[in-house]
Amino acid sequence: MDLEICWHGRGGQGAVTANEILAETAIRGGKYVKAFPEFGPERMGAPIRAFTRISEKPIKVHSQVYEPDVVIVLDGTLVGKVNITGGLKKGGIILANYVGTPEELQKALGTKERCHTLDATKISIEEIGRPVANTAMLGALAKVTPAIPYDVLEDEITAKFTGRLPDKVIVKNLSALKRAYDEVV
Repeated sequence: MDLEICWHGRGGQGAVTANEILAETAIRGGKYVKAFPEFGPERMGAPIRAFTRISEKPIKVHSQVYEPDVVIVLDGTLVGKVNITGGLKKGGIILANYVGTPEELQKALGTKERCHTLDATKISIEEIGRPVANTAMLGALAKVTPAIPYDVLEDEITAKFTGRLPDKVIVKNLSALKRAYDEVV
C-alpha cells in the first residue's frame, strides 16, 4: 500500500517532529519512506507544510506530494486561509485539529471527501500541559488509516523520546496519543 500525506501546520507546532515520528514508525514496520518539511518564512507561527511518502517498494520520487491520499491539519485556524484540499485524491482523507464536526469541516472546505475531526489542542493541553497537537494527531491518524499500526507508533514515540524527555513527559504523550485514537470522529 502506497500512502502520500501532506501536513499543514504552523512553525513550532510540531509538524516536522510528527512527520519524523511517522516516517520512523513506517520504517520500523518494514516500509520505505520519504519525509521532509517545506518552510516558507522560517518563524514561529508561519504556515508550513511537510510531506510523507510510505511504500512497500523503494521510493524514486523526490518531490513534494502533489496528490495526497491524506491531508493532516495541525491548526484549525488554517482552514479557509491555505489551500488544504489542493490535489487531494478522490476518496482521500482530511484529518484536522478542528473543534467542529466532520460535516462542518467538509462545508468549510467545500469538499465531499471524507473528513475526520478532533480537538487535538484540547487533548494536548489536558494530557501534556502544552498546546502542541502533533502527538494527538498521530494517534488520530493511526485510527483513520490502516497503514499506521498504533502499537508500532506507540513504540516509536517511546523510543524517540527516551533519554531526551523525562519519563513522565513520555507517558503524557502516550496518553495524548491514546486519547486521540479513541476520540477522533
